[in-house]
Amino acid sequence: MNPVGKLALWIVIYVVVMAAVQATFQVLQGIYAPVMGYKVYVDILLTLFFGWQIVKAFADIVAYPVAKKQGETAGKAVANLVKLLGIGALVAALAGAVSGGAAAAALGGFIGLVIGFATQQVLGQSVAGTFLLLARPFKIGDKIVGAGQEGVVEDITAMYTVVRDAEGNKILIPNNKLIGDILKIKK
Repeated sequence: MNPVGKLALWIVIYVVVMAAVQATFQVLQGIYAPVMGYKVYVDILLTLFFGWQIVKAFADIVAYPVAKKQGETAGKAVANLVKLLGIGALVAALAGAVSGGAAAAALGGFIGLVIGFATQQVLGQSVAGTFLLLARPFKIGDKIVGAGQEGVVEDITAMYTVVRDAEGNKILIPNNKLIGDILKIKK
């Protein structure tokens, strides 16, 4: 199934499931009134599950043209970046929806800050990896000197550039170190 169809399918399934849960709780409320107190927990769990599926499907849509143009590794880097941002948005939106009103904005903003600070280094490396994959200052097989290391580039991932030094050691250089450092590409 194509990525757009997959996204549409997850959205439709989510709407149908949430409608069925709402109807079920309405029926159960007539039998046992306190059951409505549990509905918010069921809604949260379903929203987290379907939200994650929707975020993954959306990340595939965004990553597909990048992968087609820049290669599979670049596509994966973009997909991972979209997933990180999507999870943050999902959690912030859920927290805001549960608390309601002005508290929703404050709680959503706070959770966004917490997630931002917690993922700052990882997100920075992912963004740097995306820039490396898109700008292509060097490619696999080039001999580089950067971030205090020298060797032949074996792979460029979302988080690290893999370099093999003259002694045969594999070195993982964080991409944000290569972006922020002087880089020498040897012939």
